[in-house]
Amino acid sequence: MENDALAPLRDLIARQFRANGRETPIDGLVLTSVTTPTGPIHAVYRPSLCVVVQGSKTSMLGEHAYRYDAGKCLIASMEVPIRAEITGASPDRPYLAFSLALDPATISDLLLALGPGKDTAAAPIALAVHALEPALIDPLCRLLALCDRPRDLPILSPLIQREITWLLLNGPMGRALRQVGLAGSPMARIARAIACIRDSFADQLSIRKLADVAGMSPATFHRHFKAVTTMTPVQYQKQLRLQEARRLLLSGDADVARIGYAIGYESPSQFSREYRRLFGQPPGRDGQEIRRVLTPQIGA
Repeated sequence: MENDALAPLRDLIARQFRANGRETPIDGLVLTSVTTPTGPIHAVYRPSLCVVVQGSKTSMLGEHAYRYDAGKCLIASMEVPIRAEITGASPDRPYLAFSLALDPATISDLLLALGPGKDTAAAPIALAVHALEPALIDPLCRLLALCDRPRDLPILSPLIQREITWLLLNGPMGRALRQVGLAGSPMARIARAIACIRDSFADQLSIRKLADVAGMSPATFHRHFKAVTTMTPVQYQKQLRLQEARRLLLSGDADVARIGYAIGYESPSQFSREYRRLFGQPPGRDGQEIRRVLTPQIGA
């Protein structure tokens, strides 16, 4: 895509970020503006459209890397824990991007209007990178501009988001989204199991129970789960547990052993070992470092 075509989006993101910061008045619309490359960022991607209009980023799902820069977008069609790094950013040319949550209920509703004839046979992976379709720029600009119009926002935002979802369903990114909206698709079944893991990640994992939730045999469930997320269910649960541990450390709780027990670990040494493997240093030291880095930003 020509860089000039992205200029309206760049200007809107920069202006709205100055006015609102990351969180916008539109539920599910989050902005990012970063002036230097970052180290690893650990997060859980939810069903969303992530668009980069300046700079570049790499997101890791398991061992699979997804690289996207200006004019590219990443579709997350399922909740997955990722490790990401912003690789292209500078004070003169900051990394500018936004993510927009996608509503599975809206996708299901629009599938009825979409009708038959679209390929929904295979289960795609949870993340995919595509070029941003030119037809999406106008509705995305209109959505961002609504942040300045609080009176219009509650009426027009749902309509524009529905328009964006419709365009996504009919474009090259539609295959993954159609799977999200189809109740009986392998991806939708895996999504139900993922919700079960998320809601009780501190409990002991039962593959049989998860397979029943997904309506599959244990072997079929395991195969589909790894195909979609690139992880086994146990690896997925571990990522959720350790990210929750980091959130608890960030909140100021310094009792590492108690945090380990709270997220499902019976052995403090195993918790510390696996935490260090994911985040690069032991939980106590990592928590101190995170708070040291963030405290000046919070006070500014």
